[in-house]
Amino acid sequence: MLRNKMMQGQKQFSDKEVTHFRLSQRVPAHNFYRRLAEVVDWSFLYEQTRALYSHTGQPSLDPVVFFKLVLVGRLENLVSDRRLVEHCALRLDILYFLGYEVDEELPWHSTISRTRQLYPVAVFEQLFDHVFAQCVAQGLVAGDTQAVDSAPVKANASLYRLCEKQPLETFIPRMQLAGEPASEAPSPPPAAVLDTPAHVLRRVATRQAHHGTGHFGARRPRARLVSNKTHYSPTDPDARISVKLGKVRALNYLCSLAVDTGHGVISHVQADFADSRDSVHLPGLVTHLHQRLLTHGLPLQELVADTNYSNGVNYALLEQRGITPWIPVFGQYKPAVEGFAYDAEADRFTCAAGKRLPFKSFETSLDGALSKTYRASTRDCRLCPRKAICAPKTNKRKITRTAYDPHYRRALARQRSRQGQRMRLVRQSTVEPVFGSLLQHYGLRQVNTRGRASAHKTMLLAAMAYNLKKLLKYRPQQQLGLALALPRPPSPPYPLLFPALNQGRRVQTLARKWKDSG
Repeated sequence: MLRNKMMQGQKQFSDKEVTHFRLSQRVPAHNFYRRLAEVVDWSFLYEQTRALYSHTGQPSLDPVVFFKLVLVGRLENLVSDRRLVEHCALRLDILYFLGYEVDEELPWHSTISRTRQLYPVAVFEQLFDHVFAQCVAQGLVAGDTQAVDSAPVKANASLYRLCEKQPLETFIPRMQLAGEPASEAPSPPPAAVLDTPAHVLRRVATRQAHHGTGHFGARRPRARLVSNKTHYSPTDPDARISVKLGKVRALNYLCSLAVDTGHGVISHVQADFADSRDSVHLPGLVTHLHQRLLTHGLPLQELVADTNYSNGVNYALLEQRGITPWIPVFGQYKPAVEGFAYDAEADRFTCAAGKRLPFKSFETSLDGALSKTYRASTRDCRLCPRKAICAPKTNKRKITRTAYDPHYRRALARQRSRQGQRMRLVRQSTVEPVFGSLLQHYGLRQVNTRGRASAHKTMLLAAMAYNLKKLLKYRPQQQLGLALALPRPPSPPYPLLFPALNQGRRVQTLARKWKDSG
């Protein structure tokens, strides 16, 4: 039996005190956090946060250390401040990135939480702009085409602790007699006041009544159908109940995102209320996005989004700003009215009997939608033999169309074109993978803070972490070109019967001679 001619080793650990140790020598030059500390200039944060502190008192947590800490939390997918501090204490590269020695104590988790509440959203946005400028300088941002999408992010509140909204009269303080001590009741949050219009409340009541008798177990306390119109969360009044196909009902925020189609850099992110359609938030998103791109000399030319952003107001707004909206039209829109021909120049309809329905007036629905009304004359409809089919319950035929019908028609034509099909694939391959990364790897599955402003800060931090990792991984492609000057070949004494064949043979012969000559 062959044996190894070496004695078995046993490592002994004495836990001795190391006196000669330098942290910078233990972190290699290619380490992610070492490179991150060198790429980004963090010194501007001192000037941005100077007005938030007093000139006296104990020194606070360094603003640069705070933002580095919270960014590490997103990069390491840690949403708890306690776990973040414990994790950083065990990593030499993160300690070097933060500027802490091995024997220094990291800040308390409560200090991180209080500092996050102290800093306004503007400071986080300035840091996001600073990182975005670094991406633009490295050529990661094209700017001309942006893809927009949104996704719900779970709020830090429970769906089973909702409270019912009360009318405003309930919160009016009662009159007090002279001599009685004044009792100051805290003012309720705006979400606790019942200010929904009556027609919306009737619609909600009808839906809840149908739900109570619709299926087995609907009368259980936890199976009640609640609405944002009638209930609110006392824990986080800004959180909203939202329902998405294939997902459970929960209190969420809406994360609206814009991604550049060049290299997938996040160009804008914002936190919105989750109880409204995505199309409502597009005007504000485009305003901030367009301004940020123009700051770097990158005009926005094309915007790609899904059907949830289909809105006549959005089409008109984007076209007015010179932006081509690649937004598919939702399925309820019908470009034509069956049995009626539309004349765009005269702005009128003509029925099958040859009677005209000219434009009469604009109308606004209870929900604020603007529409155009076309009506025929009472005499034409009364004498028409098709009245029993065309207008059986009214004395004349009336057609209601959206006021943005031309914008819808142009959007439908773009959607059916070959370019429209390609833009749909661009959106799916650009913004949807970014959302998947943010939710799974950057701690955005749930907002660990409360309030819309805090949720906005969390989303900005996740977007910054994503862009920073893109920035450090980017390597511009370098192409090496080699030009060779070959001597002109002598002209053949006979005409070329097959020019292409002879040209290929000539190139092969010259290449062989050049190779033989060394």
